[in-house]
Amino acid sequence: MTARNSSVTEFTLAGLTDEPGLRIPLFFLFIDFYLITVLGNLGLIILIALNSHLHTPMYFFLFNLSLIDLSYSTTIVPKMLMNFISKKNTILYTGCMTQLFFFCFFVISESFVLSAMAYDRYVAICKPLVYMVTMSPQVCLHLLVGVYVMGFTGAMAHTGNIMSLTFCSHSLINHFMCDILPLLELSCNSTYANELVVFCVVAIDIGIPIVTIFISYALILSSILHIRSTEGTSKAFSTCSTHMSVVLLFFGSGAFMYLKSPTLLSLDQGKVSSLFYTIVVPMLNPLIYSLRNKDVKVSFKKIFQRKMLTKK
Repeated sequence: MTARNSSVTEFTLAGLTDEPGLRIPLFFLFIDFYLITVLGNLGLIILIALNSHLHTPMYFFLFNLSLIDLSYSTTIVPKMLMNFISKKNTILYTGCMTQLFFFCFFVISESFVLSAMAYDRYVAICKPLVYMVTMSPQVCLHLLVGVYVMGFTGAMAHTGNIMSLTFCSHSLINHFMCDILPLLELSCNSTYANELVVFCVVAIDIGIPIVTIFISYALILSSILHIRSTEGTSKAFSTCSTHMSVVLLFFGSGAFMYLKSPTLLSLDQGKVSSLFYTIVVPMLNPLIYSLRNKDVKVSFKKIFQRKMLTKK
């Protein structure tokens, strides 16, 4: 990736704050968040991989969700941490475009993997008799390929759109990472067409998953209301509420950032929103699925007990 339409070879990242006294405390706060993110998602990945009881469609998608969370957090956080302790917060043009590409790829992939998980819950609750046929390994693999194809296509569209811009002498990015909207602000020429592309791509990448999730859960709710067993109703609600918590956290912060007019949302407010879905959401996802998921807790206990017995 080279800067064909721009004389800028590197950017300066403004970072999260310009207060020197806050840099070190924030460094330790976010390194703790990152460690929790890495340990939580890596732990869930290893747990699912090692436990044959969890080799089901639901956990196949959860495995990929954790992998995506771990990856896109790693795309952003290490550079952000370096900026807290370094004097010159610069990033090369090629590095900036690379970070933007992988950030978009993983975030878009997450939105579609969440919709695949919603579809999986719909089939499990509304069509339990044909669940193993409908959600066969081949179907799950095709869905996952679709997830990553959409992620790649969206990332290429966003990155290509930003690379078509002309950047002049001013190269200060008012953000802690190379994000779409702050880069649009640096362009010398009109960005109306580029903003339209961003809005359309984001609308597709958020709109399609949200519609899929909404329809899936509308059908699930209708099916739950017809369940006569109190235990069955409680189990169905418990399973779905976990996933819905993750969906609301992710899509709520993403939509707030990208589907609002820049005049209604300043870039400083955008930093807070970005902070939420780049750092907080990947950290909370494994905790939500671990603490609210009976199968995960049982599997963890079994592995822990097995290790204790081998030590004895």
